[in-house]
Amino acid sequence: MIYSEKVMEHFQNPRNVGTIKNADGIGKVGSPICGDVMAFYIKVKDNRIEDVKFQTFGCGAAIAVSSMVSEMVKGKTIEEAMKITNMDVAEELGGLPKKKLHCSNLGADALHEAIKNYKQRKRDLKKEKPEKPRRSEE
Repeated sequence: MIYSEKVMEHFQNPRNVGTIKNADGIGKVGSPICGDVMAFYIKVKDNRIEDVKFQTFGCGAAIAVSSMVSEMVKGKTIEEAMKITNMDVAEELGGLPKKKLHCSNLGADALHEAIKNYKQRKRDLKKEKPEKPRRSEE
């Protein structure tokens, strides 16, 4: 199996590894096919992804994909980040062997799950805050 230099670089020196305490969104996905599991943590400010971290249990391609997704998404708006596809990730890495393309699916999926989680939390917070009662004018 031949990997691009970019895949090897991201595997050997992954960026943004870890977790974010009090993350605004968390997305976790796993693949029974290969056993890879990815978790993404995002911090959002003014509708932009201000910080992103990941934890990945899996092969070198899965680690490289997670690292690349984390780099691709930093500073993007929520809408821009939701448009990142598995093919975008694979292309950005200079391609992946066919047997490893499912790894790029996991990266985009985990990111999208973190964004969905963020949006759901935001909706839930709005529901929790009751409207302020209006004072009647006397």
